[in-house]
Amino acid sequence: MRRTGYVSLLCAVVLYAGSRFVSRFGIDEQIPGVELEPLTLLALTLASILLATYGSYIISRTYLMDHTQNKRRQHDVRNVLRLTFGILGMVAVFGVVTREWVSVLFSLGVLGFAVTFALQQPLFSLIGWLYIMTKRPYQVGDRIAIEEMRGDVVAVDFFVTEVWEIDGDLVSSNQPSGRIVTVPNSTVLSSRVVNFYGEGVQYVWNELSIQVAYETDLQFASEVMIDVATDHLGDEMAKQVREYRDRLAETPVELDVNEQPTVNITQGESWVELRLRYLVHPRRGTRMRNALYADILERFNEHPDRVKFPVSRNR
Repeated sequence: MRRTGYVSLLCAVVLYAGSRFVSRFGIDEQIPGVELEPLTLLALTLASILLATYGSYIISRTYLMDHTQNKRRQHDVRNVLRLTFGILGMVAVFGVVTREWVSVLFSLGVLGFAVTFALQQPLFSLIGWLYIMTKRPYQVGDRIAIEEMRGDVVAVDFFVTEVWEIDGDLVSSNQPSGRIVTVPNSTVLSSRVVNFYGEGVQYVWNELSIQVAYETDLQFASEVMIDVATDHLGDEMAKQVREYRDRLAETPVELDVNEQPTVNITQGESWVELRLRYLVHPRRGTRMRNALYADILERFNEHPDRVKFPVSRNR
């Protein structure tokens, strides 16, 4: 790609030199009613500007991509460069066409006020994109919930955000539906955004509930659930909790966070509900819940005298 950029710049220099040659020596030919010299000069100049803009964009993008390892940052850099060189190229073209740079800039300012009323939603979406780039409510690769939609962000363009939907009308249990949902960037300015995979703390708290009978040895059942969760999560959860505490230390929030899974007991009308609380990566939530269910129920069934289920009661 970088070679393409250099070739474009070389062609731009050749075309600009050609325009200077035409300007100095002139062209006597003309077609009926139209002189060729002004048209040729304008065409060569515009072509040189467009090629120079494109070549500079390619070279800048290639250089920054080579020095940016994070794919999320690469996506953002590419969008910023497209916007920057697009604006510069547009201003240069208008300036050449009108031959009045100051008038062009002034006209763009007046035009900006006019289109504000005609294109409010696209402008709000562009402002939303700038907000996303600066404040980072989410970025490419994050799992988010916005309005009534949940999914993984696959692209953030100037006007819209593309999200790979999870759950939705087709599936459940945090599974991808295969559909791409397009959300206007302006939505981030007026709606609540939940980021399940942001910078800093990339894990979320989950709960797993199991209903047992009142005759159950609740202490034994709780210990079994904690042991199973510790076998599956163990050091990984402890590490993430330490990072969670470091993040909390930077805020005025005071919160006690356990490094190991815990069990909360809730009383129901005909059963007792044991709620296992643990920390897990959001994309492994369903898989981890299934594994925990299978192992916990297997351990419970090994001790029917200590763990009983409310099978014969209304549930």
